[in-house]
Amino acid sequence: MPYGIRIKGEKIKKRQQKVHLCQRLFKFAAPIKIKIKKMKKILVLLLCVLLALPGEAKRISVCDATFVHPWSGKRVAYFGDSITDPNNKGSKKKYWNYLQELLGITPYVYGVSGRQWNDIPRQARQLKSEHGDQFDAILIFIGTNDFNAAVPIGHWYNETEDSVVAAVHKPKSVVLRRKRTPSMDKDTYRGRINIALSTIKKMFPTKQVVLLTPIHRAYFYSGNSNIQPTEQYQNACGEYFDAYVQSVKEAGNIWAMPVIDLNSVSGLYPLFDESAIYYHTLDTDRLHPNDAGHWRIAKTLYYQLATLPCDFSFQSKK
Repeated sequence: MPYGIRIKGEKIKKRQQKVHLCQRLFKFAAPIKIKIKKMKKILVLLLCVLLALPGEAKRISVCDATFVHPWSGKRVAYFGDSITDPNNKGSKKKYWNYLQELLGITPYVYGVSGRQWNDIPRQARQLKSEHGDQFDAILIFIGTNDFNAAVPIGHWYNETEDSVVAAVHKPKSVVLRRKRTPSMDKDTYRGRINIALSTIKKMFPTKQVVLLTPIHRAYFYSGNSNIQPTEQYQNACGEYFDAYVQSVKEAGNIWAMPVIDLNSVSGLYPLFDESAIYYHTLDTDRLHPNDAGHWRIAKTLYYQLATLPCDFSFQSKK
């Protein structure tokens, strides 16, 4: 065969191989292309749904079929101090007012200005006398006044040595071991928390109880007999504010109660002028949130509470 004809034949053969390879690739890629188109359509649809979702639960339409906020339409008791007290002048509306608007919650409000953890048992008894068990959950938002009043932190437990029957891979016997019981010291912060939460656990054993950590605090002035420095300073017993915040977090584990760390997740930080826009006044009250501050607390709680059940109604499935 002449050299030129042989070269031309090889070129034709290579071209045919390329065409065959392209045909195979197209046959393989065609369904992938269709899948990509479908995926694009699905992503566009999801994006449209996300953009259409409103911030308020009562207006939800598209997501009703997939998600209903567990606290929507519930009856919730609020225990606390001035930040919860409806009579406090720091704002026109409180966080629980906004939760009522967002979720249709019926609020039972017991917070009173100036109160400390030792007032929580009284608030619980008042709830019991007014509503019995006809409510769904309790939110406890308190602690900042304990810091200001220099209530000592104290300790969680009292330890003693006691005998107990035990058996670990051998016959049972009476052994001597260390034993701890919750401290019920009404003059310490942790003792007060123990008294309050043990009271609630016994009074409302089936109810959801959520602890909220105290939010950051800065300068407050209400006359020459009520001047509160920023949290940068220790209180009169030598404790910093974060020790009181940390104790509420620890209480969640001790008493099996969920904790929402508003001190962190609310983003409220009045120590800077730029951030103090969420508080009552820049010059004299960086302790009480204003309407915008309470709205921020409410929006934070809206999303945090979405991860928690509000009630534990149980129906046996046969």
